[in-house]
Amino acid sequence: MAEAKTDVLTDELAPTPQEGLSEKINADVLQNIPVTISVEVGRTSLKIRDLMRLTQGSVVELDRLAGEPLDLLVNNTLVAQGEVVLVNDRYGVRLTSVIPTADRVKNL
Repeated sequence: MAEAKTDVLTDELAPTPQEGLSEKINADVLQNIPVTISVEVGRTSLKIRDLMRLTQGSVVELDRLAGEPLDLLVNNTLVAQGEVVLVNDRYGVRLTSVIPTADRVKNL
């Protein structure tokens, strides 16, 4: 009897032929998923002793040249590049190029 019950539950959870990978995801569900957006000016690598010596006024050299585009990352995945702008006394990023969706999916 227990086996029949398990089979019924398994059958209920199994996707029907109409469902599966080709099923479209509800847009409302996707729009409510929070993501983290970050802007990367550049990167560097430091030894711990050099990190410990940093004080107010220290300068950390990054791997980018002045004027190079910044990276816009969503959940640590590069999605666009842009430049810093000032909007009502706040910083923003004007996108200058967006990575094609197919390339973004490859990097997930």
